[in-house]
Amino acid sequence: MLPRRVEPALLIASFLIATFAVARAGEPRAVLELFTSQGCSSCPPADRLVGQLAKDPSLVALSVPIDYWDYLGWRDTLASPTHSARQRAYARVRGDGQVYTPQIVVDGATDVLGSDQTAVERAIAQIEQTSGAMSLPVMLSLNASTLSVKIASLATSKQSGEVWLCPLAKSVPVVIGRGENRGRTITYHNVVRNWVKLGDWSGAQSSWDVPLSQIKASGIDAAAIMVQEGTRDRPGVILGAAYIPLQ
Repeated sequence: MLPRRVEPALLIASFLIATFAVARAGEPRAVLELFTSQGCSSCPPADRLVGQLAKDPSLVALSVPIDYWDYLGWRDTLASPTHSARQRAYARVRGDGQVYTPQIVVDGATDVLGSDQTAVERAIAQIEQTSGAMSLPVMLSLNASTLSVKIASLATSKQSGEVWLCPLAKSVPVVIGRGENRGRTITYHNVVRNWVKLGDWSGAQSSWDVPLSQIKASGIDAAAIMVQEGTRDRPGVILGAAYIPLQ
């Protein structure tokens, strides 16, 4: 469901260097947030693309299901009004008002059509070239009962941000009974099930120990951490991120 849109200019911003924990070592170069809906006939190609991108250890690719198409005949079983509010907040910060599905927000800095892999790769490359990009190491480690999060310091930087934990369901097949995708079974990948603010990052080294009992609900089998400029209502660029399976 794609309204007429004007491609927004990329925001110049610092981004991330992240270090994955034991189970998935690598340095993610981008965070991709796909705003999608089970009631959107244009979304399945984007959902498949995110499934492919999620296999790339240099990317943190997330599905963020929205609820504003629910009135069309199918209530999205994974959607949250918090997700819809996040997408609208991005549009306010960009100043373009572009809220649609499927939409991928890259690094919190720019948006592209969610099914357009070339546009996604171009946006990642352009943001990588900006001064100060990929600058904040984020480290995760896991033991039997705790997820440990460590954010590095950037002594010369005046950047700050909020630290967000996203519990994820890595693969969720959904049989859709009504609406535009009636009769289809679509698999959603790295589905964000909650947003938990761990605290603020002000440039100094910071750490949190999160009990797994507070994260692992039914279906939760991975987690992502993002350090993002701005606030929930006015989100900015993502300064650092990491992803870890919980099983």
